[in-house]
Amino acid sequence: MEKLVMYADGGSRGNPGDAGIGIVIYDAEEVLVAQISRYIGIQTNNVAEYYALIRGLEEVKALGARRVDIYMDSELVVKQIKGEYRVKNEGLKPLYEIARAYLGSLKGYSINHIRRNGNKLADKLANDGIDSKDSQIV
Repeated sequence: MEKLVMYADGGSRGNPGDAGIGIVIYDAEEVLVAQISRYIGIQTNNVAEYYALIRGLEEVKALGARRVDIYMDSELVVKQIKGEYRVKNEGLKPLYEIARAYLGSLKGYSINHIRRNGNKLADKLANDGIDSKDSQIV
């Protein structure tokens, strides 16, 4: 697959609190090729957003894509990846570096901020991940 489209979301209940990630990946013809929902333990919202981005990029690479268009409702993560905001939080710096390394290994990418209502399936999967915490070992 040359190009994929990824929607990613992370969230926590409590900030920090129980957190989950949700990722939805489509091919160029808008056919669903992957969806991921995971509980990721006690995290902040911003950490969960980065975890969602990184896990989604891992999946994009595993699917063999060389390009990806990314859509997230986290303005902070999108603007940090684009270089519009500096990464000041020490806890986010390593996650930022991991995400940048994945992005750098691709031939091309775009990352776009969307409103929350444009990211409904990834948001649902992130919440499903949080709800599944009792059935998963972290």
